[in-house]
Amino acid sequence: MSLSSHVEELKKKHLSLSQRVEEMQRAPGVSDAEIASLKKQKLRIKEEITRLSTV
Repeated sequence: MSLSSHVEELKKKHLSLSQRVEEMQRAPGVSDAEIASLKKQKLRIKEEITRLSTV
């Protein structure tokens, strides 16, 4: 997998997580811990995208 395609995959995952976080924030009964976990995953992916984009 080339670097650019890897970055594109990471961007897709980031977008997907963003959508899941939004859905979970609107849903009743979802714990803050679950949302926080998804947000941490999003942040790790964003940091990886940034790191790979500056190479």
